[in-house]
Amino acid sequence: MKTVGIVGGIGPGSTIEYYRLVVDTYREQRPDGSYPAIIINSINMKKMLDMIAANELVQVTNYLVEEVQRLARAGAECGLLASNTPHIVFDEICRQSPIPLISIVQTTCAAAKALGLNKLGLFGTRFTMQGRFYPNVFLPQGITLAVPTEAEQAYIHDKYMNELLNGIFLPETRKQLLLIVDRLMEREHIQGLVLGGTELPLILRDSTYRSIPFLDTTRIHVKALVAQLLA
Repeated sequence: MKTVGIVGGIGPGSTIEYYRLVVDTYREQRPDGSYPAIIINSINMKKMLDMIAANELVQVTNYLVEEVQRLARAGAECGLLASNTPHIVFDEICRQSPIPLISIVQTTCAAAKALGLNKLGLFGTRFTMQGRFYPNVFLPQGITLAVPTEAEQAYIHDKYMNELLNGIFLPETRKQLLLIVDRLMEREHIQGLVLGGTELPLILRDSTYRSIPFLDTTRIHVKALVAQLLA
């Protein structure tokens, strides 16, 4: 069985969820009590986000490649980035990575396609909602993405950075996030919502809302990893 490497800490809460889900999902598939060896490299999230905010994408790539290399030196044979935002430079990281990496964006796109969805809303950090790395994967597959308005994006980004990443999950924030979903459904007629931030499923734990599915990118990412381990 391959040893799994996880670049985590971006953020801490979702990294814990990744670990739990890898173990639980593997045990569901192999009910003999076993699960893979997992190495977690919890990195400095602020350092990464500051570089992304400054649009220093070469530096972001170099930083994350170094952290993947650290996992490989520790014995990891395959891996993933336990976050959506760093996928802004995922293709370049893959080109330099010493181990194969599984993309959260590509696996989520495959899940959306399997559900027959062709128009989705996208929540995440400002970098994710305004970036091209989701549309660049989804659009060639015939899936259109709708993002919130600038004011709504500012609200989501603020709550993500100042509450969710700090383990704060408030009922009022959840209520406001669902109101934004309501408005996306009315304005854009979305058929589902991509929870494109791995902290979002910790506050929006529903699998569906008003009959549309929430695509939990953490859970989808982990399922793809486990499927690869068992292949």
